[in-house]
Amino acid sequence: MSQCPFNPAEDGAQMQFDGRMSYGDYLSIDRILTAQNCLTQAHDEMLFIIQHQTSELWMKLALHELDAARTAIEAGHVREAFKMLARISRIFEQLNTAWDVLRTMTPADYTTFREGLGESSGFQSWQYRMIEFSVGNRNLAMVKPHAHRPDILEKLEAELARPSLYQAALGHLLRKGLPVPEDVIASPSRSPWASDERVREVWQTVYRDTSTHWEAYELAEKLVDFEDYFRRWRFNHVTTVERVIGFKRGTGGTSGVAYLRRMLEVRLFPELWDVRTTL
Repeated sequence: MSQCPFNPAEDGAQMQFDGRMSYGDYLSIDRILTAQNCLTQAHDEMLFIIQHQTSELWMKLALHELDAARTAIEAGHVREAFKMLARISRIFEQLNTAWDVLRTMTPADYTTFREGLGESSGFQSWQYRMIEFSVGNRNLAMVKPHAHRPDILEKLEAELARPSLYQAALGHLLRKGLPVPEDVIASPSRSPWASDERVREVWQTVYRDTSTHWEAYELAEKLVDFEDYFRRWRFNHVTTVERVIGFKRGTGGTSGVAYLRRMLEVRLFPELWDVRTTL
């Protein structure tokens, strides 16, 4: 017994889009789907490009949320920032999952188009650099790869002129009466965050009396959640690179796996990890 095909128009669906905004119009789908410009005939180059392009889109959203979370914390709206910080963790969960797709590419696959990359490398992602700068891992040496782009350089310098997310969080604790040393938040830092025993002691006060400092405690755990996912992203990056190119140098000139392993040792919020040992 045959059935008549369902006609969405009978259910009220709009079927004519002359002069109307469609799904593709709103999302600029044509621009997105024509941005994959493969430079070789290699089958896996499309995978490589799309994986990195989608990662950059997720990073754009992460920066959007980081900026909003920091602004909310600075304004004293910490509970509003919790949702944004939770979303950032979920974004990095998505970024982690992307490595699973890229790992389906074998070393033999990658060699078919690697030369086409020239000296381009994920190391040069300015959005990734902005994320690090935003949360407090500020290394001025990392600005140099972007010196040829004044527009990007301006964005990075503007970020360096702002207090980091971590400084904003500590500033909130100070306003709530906790003894945060004012010198650690007095001015935006242009250097990587250095672990401070005095800051660890503040977090220790929070963790030893969570009922009194519940908001600060929840803020701390949201920051740890983010760094947890961020660390997993770095670890997945290392293992993916080692699986695909072994210990060859990266296309951008870094030592590849050796460089990425050094990055695993970087801690964004060191006192929040140290406090677990001292409780």
